[in-house]
Amino acid sequence: MNEAHPDQTPKLQVRQARPSDVPQLVALTARVYTPEWGHSAEMLQGQQTHFPEGQFVVEYEGVIVGFCATFRIAEAVALAPHTWMQITGGGFASRHDPKGDWLYGMEVVVHPEYRGMRIGQRLYMARKRLCTDLKLRGIVFGGRIPGLARTIQRYGSAEAYVQAVVEGRRRDQTLSFQLRNGFEVVGMLREYVPSDHESLGYAAHLVWRNPRLLDHPDMPRVSQPHRLPDSVRVASVQYQQRRIASFKDFETQVEYFVDIAAEYDADFVAFPELLTLQLLSIENAELSPVDSIRRLSEYTDEVKELFHRLAVHYNINIIGGSHPTRQPNGDIHNVCYVCLRDGSIHEREKLHPTPSERNVWNITGGDTAATIQTDCGPIGVMICYDSEFPEVARHLTDQGALILFVPFCTDVREGYLRVRYCSQARAIENQCYVVLSGNVGNLPGVNNFDIQYGQSCILTPSDFPFARDGIAADSTPNIETVLFADLRLENLARARNSGAVQNLKDRRFDLYQVRWSRTTEGK
Repeated sequence: MNEAHPDQTPKLQVRQARPSDVPQLVALTARVYTPEWGHSAEMLQGQQTHFPEGQFVVEYEGVIVGFCATFRIAEAVALAPHTWMQITGGGFASRHDPKGDWLYGMEVVVHPEYRGMRIGQRLYMARKRLCTDLKLRGIVFGGRIPGLARTIQRYGSAEAYVQAVVEGRRRDQTLSFQLRNGFEVVGMLREYVPSDHESLGYAAHLVWRNPRLLDHPDMPRVSQPHRLPDSVRVASVQYQQRRIASFKDFETQVEYFVDIAAEYDADFVAFPELLTLQLLSIENAELSPVDSIRRLSEYTDEVKELFHRLAVHYNINIIGGSHPTRQPNGDIHNVCYVCLRDGSIHEREKLHPTPSERNVWNITGGDTAATIQTDCGPIGVMICYDSEFPEVARHLTDQGALILFVPFCTDVREGYLRVRYCSQARAIENQCYVVLSGNVGNLPGVNNFDIQYGQSCILTPSDFPFARDGIAADSTPNIETVLFADLRLENLARARNSGAVQNLKDRRFDLYQVRWSRTTEGK
């Protein structure tokens, strides 16, 4: 077989965006729009999760020089007045509708140093190919009109300016390009992007109609999540805290449950919050609460290595509960180590320490909530108290999370029920699965960890495809056990797009939205 000559290797290619492209895309959009208005890592991950085949990049000699993002949308939504934030779900493409009959073009970005290479035209061609392959009605979006601010006094209105461009009496850098590419103006969008001062916040409402269709396309049935398994088996460990004599004892207990979950072919096994406080019983020393937590953080490397080794060895994704971890600045964060069977390790921090954790253990909160891409789809982690803040679950769902894991640690039934009821609400309002894993038993002598109340469970949305009470699996309170449930991802797609209620689709983006701080998002 003849080997390809280096000169025959393509230097420029248009391809589907990949998760590994995200850092370059963050930098590219920041370069074009400024860091404040560029796309965050979470937004880009959300776009790829919701509709991976609709995200394209142009790569030239190994450098990403162009990017475009799209999603599917229903005609009634796409052709009605809207703003960019409303229709894109805040930039996450979270309003993607697998049954949508139009392709919405939410973004096109070209590196300023590579303009003149028809990068934008290549991206528009990729969009058109996708639209025709999917037999959609066409492409629709709001197009900038950057020449408006300089000439508004001459034309008197945005409508008159656009009409002049359409008739060829005026050239606009962006709109004229789109008209040459076969798009037509169907109206004006006011306050489309208020910060676009060159366009005075306006956008031309543009459509390109699929020339291969003479009538409405065949409407596909609700599709299964892209390249995901039909069903995901999850295991939740209700873990009994008991005294141990060595780290080896802890390792033996944890490995026992991982082995059990793997024997039942589980894709995930989840452990409770503060699982590792058991390690303080090894020395059983009289330490202050703060000193106890700092002593516990010294086990961090051993804990990470244990979960990493077990995940790979038993071919299972492990949600490692949580472990107090000392940060470089000396702060202690409550960290969940998620070890995937591909050998990768991810850290997710508790954002909201409880008053007790702050006052007794001096634990401080993290500042990011990003999904984790797994071989069973994107997941999110909310550690105990975080589940009681709906913004966290919504942020994770907007990034594409299908399953939310909630490691928890509660001492009394009232505290447990707060986590349970809020987690059930998160499952309903975000139409996702929520897996709770808690501690039982007690550790006398361990500060602030005297008694435990736990009833682990696996929760679903409340609709016809799911369990009658929205509970896929439940445990007996305060008994060590393992729960299993098979979670069908297709049921989430059906519920979100054609369920009795459609919470995600029916949100009023014209009235409200949640915007996370750009100074912390994507760290």
